[in-house]
Amino acid sequence: MSTFTVVNPATAEPVTDVELATVEDADAAIARAHEAFPSWAAVAPGERATLLRRFAAVVDAHVEELAEIEVRNAGHTWGNATWEAGNVRDCLNYYSAAPERLFGRQIPVPGGIDVTFREPLGVVGVIVPWNFPMPIMAWGMAPALAAGNTVVLKPAELTPLTAMRIAELALEAGIPEGVLTVVPGAGSVVGERFVTHPLVRKVCFTGSTAVGKRVMAGCAEQVKRCTLELGGKSANVVFADADLAAAAAAAPYAVFDNAGQDCCARSRILVERSAYEEFLSLLEPAVKAMAVLDPSDRRSEMGPLISQRQKDVVTGYVDEVDVAFTGPAPDGPGFWVPPTVVLADSTEQRIWREEVFGPVVAVLPFEDEADAVAMANDTDYGLSGSIFTRDLGRALRVARGVQAGNLSVNSHSAVRYWTPFGGFKQSGLGRELGPDAPDAFTEEKNVFIAH
Repeated sequence: MSTFTVVNPATAEPVTDVELATVEDADAAIARAHEAFPSWAAVAPGERATLLRRFAAVVDAHVEELAEIEVRNAGHTWGNATWEAGNVRDCLNYYSAAPERLFGRQIPVPGGIDVTFREPLGVVGVIVPWNFPMPIMAWGMAPALAAGNTVVLKPAELTPLTAMRIAELALEAGIPEGVLTVVPGAGSVVGERFVTHPLVRKVCFTGSTAVGKRVMAGCAEQVKRCTLELGGKSANVVFADADLAAAAAAAPYAVFDNAGQDCCARSRILVERSAYEEFLSLLEPAVKAMAVLDPSDRRSEMGPLISQRQKDVVTGYVDEVDVAFTGPAPDGPGFWVPPTVVLADSTEQRIWREEVFGPVVAVLPFEDEADAVAMANDTDYGLSGSIFTRDLGRALRVARGVQAGNLSVNSHSAVRYWTPFGGFKQSGLGRELGPDAPDAFTEEKNVFIAH
């Protein structure tokens, strides 16, 4: 069996070695999940709810431990990692209400009664990326378990440690063996097997659009359900009538959070031309003031990139363009890139069109509202975005006009576990989170009873 050396991105030092699963290991995990499915699906709704709440309570008791693991494994700041561990708890608590509320319907028919049922799918495969290991684990796992499915979950090779620990906590909480199985391994081995194995009835994939297309094609072979949460190149649209100081103060955190390794990152800033110079003059001190420190330092607002490979990709983009200004970054070991602002020359530049997935933002002026919407939509992606204006009518018009799944006005909020999340166009397929997420892990069955 091969192993993978997990590295601390802030120091480039090894953390631990993790054994990588083979195809045979993946098959065995799927078989165990399939075997555990009938009894888990048959657990009384109130009892399943109680088990999920107990799981949430055990995670809550280990939030600091999980955060400390993520700071070392993913280079996330302490503040982010603590929130992320708490998000696992919150998702489990939120979806613990679902088992008792998976309602069917009674539909009027002649000659009898007609009722519908929400039946769980069976084994669900969840493929988690390295940028937000804990939350994205929870977004797939919690509603799937609540709906009565069993889950096999593949963490990213780079960041498996929190998922492995959460699986141990599930057993500690009383979740039965085989109901949640974490299978660390390569995407081309374990992830591919989730797609091709006939007993896996749904795949949830978060990652690049290129790999997402291959997952979707593979699922089509078996007419298998899939949810895809893919790339983004989101726009932060700032109108001249906005509170420019507030917009400029917020903009760095919309793109540099998690060192820009966020598919929701507002990595294109569109500024109305009459406010362009003033906005840039306010943005520069906000970027330079960011606390880019070792993530174990509780004051840190931005950590390193995940790997040397990712650093090379990001600096490759930056080397092509003229940099307007940057924020700070530590010297020495680790995969550090400073928060970087680029003044784009045109909408055709690679830095404007492609997902950089690093702490780099490009800025361009626009002429009017119609131009802003057209520029925001001039992308293959459509995940998130922000609109800064004091004009409520304009905010609503632009929000309806921008082709993206998650928009915020005068803020950069994108993800709440109790509201739906997902993308338009090549940013994805389906929705996660929110009140309807458990339904996406069920089949609707219709039963007619003649009288």
